[in-house]
Amino acid sequence: MSIDKSFYITTTLPYVNAKPHLGHALEFVRADAVARYKKLCGYRVFLNTGTDEHGQKVWQKAHEAGEDVQEYADRHATHFQDVLSMLGMMDDVHFIRTTDKHHVEAAQEFWRRCDQAGYIYKKQYQVKYCVGCELEKTDSDLEKGRCPVHPDKELELIDEENYFFKFSAFQQQLLDFYDTHPNFVVPAFRQKEIRGFVEDGLRDFSISRVQEKMPWGVEVPGDPTQVMYVWFDALVNYISTLGWPNTDEGFTEYWTSGTPTQYCGKDNLRQQTAMWQAMLMAAGISNSHQVVVNGFINIDGQKMSKSSGNVIDPAELVEEYGTDALRYYLLRHVHPFEDSDMTMEKFAEVYNANLANGIGNVTSRIMKMVVMYDVDLSGLDFKQTDALSFHGEHMDKFELQTAMDEIWRLIGDLDQFIAENEPYKVVKENPETAHKDVRYCAEELARIAVSLLPFMPETADSILELVREKKTPHEPLFVRKK
Repeated sequence: MSIDKSFYITTTLPYVNAKPHLGHALEFVRADAVARYKKLCGYRVFLNTGTDEHGQKVWQKAHEAGEDVQEYADRHATHFQDVLSMLGMMDDVHFIRTTDKHHVEAAQEFWRRCDQAGYIYKKQYQVKYCVGCELEKTDSDLEKGRCPVHPDKELELIDEENYFFKFSAFQQQLLDFYDTHPNFVVPAFRQKEIRGFVEDGLRDFSISRVQEKMPWGVEVPGDPTQVMYVWFDALVNYISTLGWPNTDEGFTEYWTSGTPTQYCGKDNLRQQTAMWQAMLMAAGISNSHQVVVNGFINIDGQKMSKSSGNVIDPAELVEEYGTDALRYYLLRHVHPFEDSDMTMEKFAEVYNANLANGIGNVTSRIMKMVVMYDVDLSGLDFKQTDALSFHGEHMDKFELQTAMDEIWRLIGDLDQFIAENEPYKVVKENPETAHKDVRYCAEELARIAVSLLPFMPETADSILELVREKKTPHEPLFVRKK
């Protein structure tokens, strides 16, 4: 398959104030699955992720830990770099840190362009601020005087002179953009939500902090007394990772001429689909192509939080069940757009039912028959591009759960075929028919494996190797858990 097209996809950048959690793993794995699918379809792919390392939240955490802030950021950035391998991410995933020298220079150039275009000014202001979100909060944003996303954190009152971005100047441009790009935000109800927010009117937002009070940030060009507000700095990573402002290092191919796609959580909706888009307009840069918005993972009906003690460490799940088991759960059993509930009991249940007793058992049964009956598998097409084609409609809509459901339907059909045709019995009386049926099963198994490549690459490769080399697995693909 030859396609002369490029595809760019990025996650948001997690703060380095804590270790990776299940929500980070969800976003990483989804972006990786989409990137792998596009690459298998012949696209040139750029997958981006990284760490957001500036701002008050990181500054405070470093001081609480008694560490130099850069050393603190360096240490925590390695946790996120390590998790990419743990989650089976593509080897060529690009990892950017907002403390990288090139990113800092790009953020400053972005500031200059917005300033030169007349969209930055300075004023005194007072505002309530949630350090957890690193966002200003109006009274309408609060529940019982607290940020609903971080109800355990006290709001801070900022009273200082800062630079502001003229967000209010982009209300009509944003509304026009949403009208001409009806599929810009996925799912559609999130586009309706952000459109409603913009229609209600936009407030200019602060994009700097006084350096003397909070020195951990990118210095504002021409004013060393101020550092950039963390969101203004961090959002620029989506283009600095492509070499911007140098347009010859990937930016033109993957952003200007490509279809730049961003994954984010629902708590990032405003920042990614309105603030960042207005900033791009101000700097004279083309907008993102699509923004895909995830829901949250709740644990036994409650939002994950350290204070509740219900945080699930993805590393512990991988250690117990394996990388592909976690990928499977996140891609199939977490809704692509809505909040989903999870318990360790449910994870174990679907692992045994759909992995150990499902694809693991089917693979073992088929390959045992192939080897035992010495079935001829010559001529099988292990590329089988048609095995990927049925994903197309689902993947284009980022409905990864539906694509996975289709694969498991095929696994169920294959299991039913074996039960109905009983080649293990027929072989005694009619070996030719049995051989034909077992070859069909092996061919279907290989087709299923190809379709699994974007989602569970390690499992898919293992199955393809078994079929290609005509051998039985030395141990189950997924060991049943008690």
